[in-house]
Amino acid sequence: MLTDREVYMALVDNDLISKADAIILLEGDGYNRYQHAVELYKQGVSAKIVFSGGITDYTYGSVPFEKIRPMLLNAGVKEVDLIWESISQNTREQACEVVNLALKYGWKRLVLVASPEHQYRAYLTFLKKILEMKSNIILMNSPAKNLKWFASCDWGIRTERLNQEFERIERYSVLGHLATFQEAITYQKWKEQQ
Repeated sequence: MLTDREVYMALVDNDLISKADAIILLEGDGYNRYQHAVELYKQGVSAKIVFSGGITDYTYGSVPFEKIRPMLLNAGVKEVDLIWESISQNTREQACEVVNLALKYGWKRLVLVASPEHQYRAYLTFLKKILEMKSNIILMNSPAKNLKWFASCDWGIRTERLNQEFERIERYSVLGHLATFQEAITYQKWKEQQ
């Protein structure tokens, strides 16, 4: 029998993506995430890309919006379709800021773009905020694709970072910062019925 964690991972890895009000591109992981956000944009998943993050600690692998913005524009994203959420410094703050933007603009459907190893924690973080706000926001997972799992980069190897992410899930769950695996499974079931 599968554990809740294993079921949760399968759901995140194989989420159903449909039309959304905004694609949420989380800052981090160098230049590896923006291309996936552009692919979703060009496929017509959403006409808006929200770049979330104003992180100044670049050792973490973050690349600032000022460097990603021209790449998004050169890839065909229209300036009017870009929104920069520049306040957040970490995933929890990104969730707060993005959910507040969604409530402000009346967005009901969001596609979350992070790296595959970060997606598990990012989703639980965003879901916690959505559940706290008692909103009916539909959050879809679409991790960046075609990233090497065993190549070393400035901030580590993805397989090692995956383990670190699950350690963070345990630590932040104790602090009450994340939705539980069971809450995520229940939410995914509700989402499919919408």
